[in-house]
Amino acid sequence: MYKKEEKNFATLISKELMKYEDKSFAAWNTKILNICKGGYGEGDVLLGVRVPQIRNVIRKYWMDIDLKEVSGLLCNKIHEIRFAALMILIAKYKIDDKFKADIVKIYLKNSQYVNNWDLVDLSAPKIVGHYWYSNCLTDFWKYAKSNNIWRERIAIVSTLYFIKQARFKETIILAEMFMNYKHDLIYKAVGWMLREIGKRNINKLILFLDEYSYFMPRTMLRYSIEKLSLKQKKYYLKKKSSD
Repeated sequence: MYKKEEKNFATLISKELMKYEDKSFAAWNTKILNICKGGYGEGDVLLGVRVPQIRNVIRKYWMDIDLKEVSGLLCNKIHEIRFAALMILIAKYKIDDKFKADIVKIYLKNSQYVNNWDLVDLSAPKIVGHYWYSNCLTDFWKYAKSNNIWRERIAIVSTLYFIKQARFKETIILAEMFMNYKHDLIYKAVGWMLREIGKRNINKLILFLDEYSYFMPRTMLRYSIEKLSLKQKKYYLKKKSSD
């Protein structure tokens, strides 16, 4: 545990995470996160710290660290430190209503550092998704139309919270908007959200597929039909292959 007199929790968290550095795991994760020249994760720095290890570290400090220090962690060049910052924001967001708007502001102000799919998928539904569901959607639509892959993924993945509340409208609109997008990361996210709709309302998914499966990028289609019967999968894939 930290010493009582020690106040720089951000430094403590960073130092503890660095103790778990694993170069072989970092090398493996580099491929998963496409951290290479020309890749969507180019320029990121990995320590090779596993998620359970990150969780164990932040469990000791997240209640005491203030939001200003968390903002500093979120700007860190090291991927796992940014991941830890997002986990802290999620934990703080859950327990204190009076700070929810402040946490959302921090998230949006620093969203340039939420810049890989694991960071987006961890945080978007639990922070901005939850907040946008009950508040103004101006920033939601701004992100959806930003022409920035990470902001656009934040927008579509944030709707996972909407979907869990049986609200599908925004997800469907974005699925239509992103039909002609030029990156698999968006296709995968849209397909994932459509699949989540289907788990809750199969008729909504079927209606969408009947109208758009012919036009959907194959990656988006495959992700969206994963939970359908084999017969249904073959039907929609055959429709697509006929284009």
